[in-house]
Amino acid sequence: MANHVVKALCLAGLAAMPLSPVGPASAHHSTAMFDASRTVILSGTIREFQWTNPHCWIQINAAGADGHAAREWSIELGSPNTISRGGWRRTTLVPGQRVNMVVNPMRDGSPGAALVSVTLADGRTFGPQGRPVRPEDAAPRPQ
Repeated sequence: MANHVVKALCLAGLAAMPLSPVGPASAHHSTAMFDASRTVILSGTIREFQWTNPHCWIQINAAGADGHAAREWSIELGSPNTISRGGWRRTTLVPGQRVNMVVNPMRDGSPGAALVSVTLADGRTFGPQGRPVRPEDAAPRPQ
């Protein structure tokens, strides 16, 4: 390709870029939907562990400590890259596995939440960004 054609294509590409600053933060969604001032304890069975970008998700059939009947909850974590650096693996959670979780519930009361910690049957505890959480740090906060 002629040098002037390459220059023209580069200029066209630059002209097509947005004029406002754009970065990773602008692509990330808010966590305002979760009530960080409340925690709910869930005990149940993993239905599915979704190892996906931009966030991993846990589908769990659980009854909350608030007395609700068992139902499926969707729990949000960090990205596979982030949580794997903290010890999570694609196989950390498998369907049928029993776990206990501490979560920040959705503000609207729907069965969704942000993970605070998950404790496996063998006692290992993991946090939402992959860093293991000490049990005392995962304890429910007073309401």
